[in-house]
Amino acid sequence: MAARRVGIAAGRDYGADMGVWRNWQRPEVILFDMDGTLTRPALNFEHIRRDMGIAQGQPILEAMAQMDTASLAHAEAVLLKHERDAAASAELNEGCHDVLELLRVAGVKTGLVTRNSMESTRTVLGAHGLDFASVVTREDEPYKPRPEPLFLALHRLGVSCSRERVWMVGDGEHDIQAGLAAGVRTVWLSHGWERRFDALPCLEVRDLVELHGVFREALAGASD
Repeated sequence: MAARRVGIAAGRDYGADMGVWRNWQRPEVILFDMDGTLTRPALNFEHIRRDMGIAQGQPILEAMAQMDTASLAHAEAVLLKHERDAAASAELNEGCHDVLELLRVAGVKTGLVTRNSMESTRTVLGAHGLDFASVVTREDEPYKPRPEPLFLALHRLGVSCSRERVWMVGDGEHDIQAGLAAGVRTVWLSHGWERRFDALPCLEVRDLVELHGVFREALAGASD
């Protein structure tokens, strides 16, 4: 399936003769995925599946939920090793600090919602000086693509704004599915790749540099 280039001037909320941010309210909360979104993609999920002995293409956490005790112990050890290795060498995507600083200055609250472990998440955040008032990891079951992790992140942030003022930013299918299920705005970080899943994001950006421009425009042009 070819990716539909949504960008900041198209999508179902926009009209050709209307302002770019027609029907978009100023965002109050931005929720981010971590791996592949804030950091460069480092986890090789096919290698993880191979080492676990599960079918290629099968969702890892969902497969683990069906395992017996012995198989689960092995799978957890495999996953933690891969995650620790990736976290120890994680590099931020270009523009990460700029995006987060823009939101901080604008008073927009930020949270992190990841299927990664808390251990690895803390490693990445600590190594790169990233600070989120709300962090939700897979230990906070259920996990994306269910909407509950997003609701938990909002609860921990202490916000009760309308869903239209919340954005979920991620590079994967689970991020978009979770955002849509939660009824929030969804932004897909494509890295220039073809979209191979059906869930349709509200916006598509290539990278965090482009997302920075989207945020600047949204904060300046969205309705209050």
